Amino acid sequence: MGVAGSGKTTIGQMLAKSLNWHFADADSFHSQENIAKMMHGVPLTDADRIPWLQAMQTAIQQWLQNYQNAVLACSALKAEYRQFLLFDEKHIKLVYLKGSFQTIQKRLQQRQNHFMNEKLLQSQFDTLEEPKNSIVIDVSQSPEAIVQHIIKSLDIFPNL
Repeated sequence: MGVAGSGKTTIGQMLAKSLNWHFADADSFHSQENIAKMMHGVPLTDADRIPWLQAMQTAIQQWLQNYQNAVLACSALKAEYRQFLLFDEKHIKLVYLKGSFQTIQKRLQQRQNHFMNEKLLQSQFDTLEEPKNSIVIDVSQSPEAIVQHIIKSLDIFPNL
């Protein structure tokens, strides 16, 4: 989890590939209406996010029922959003990709062909409620270092 531009998709894909797990991006759970709003620089409301969160919750439940390991890249900026997703703390772990406003802004300025408007970054930082029980990763590291840090922190391979 983290704000737009923190590397959720890039790191999530790399992590999933490293572990041979399924990868999903929260962006694919948004309605066309939500995507259109964000493309026009309109922040989503909590009401806009409820169906999105419910769809991801359903996907997580299915992965757990099917014993399928997965990485889900999702902003989950508020504690109440994370409550939808972290309903089984034994089997679901949260990784927070943390970066400064300046670092993230620079990344968003270099992005092309993404619906998340750079102008929404301040609203994301304003909305962000940093998680208390998570693996916190500084995004100024290389993607490879971040992935290795996450794998070690997950402690799924105790002999590493």
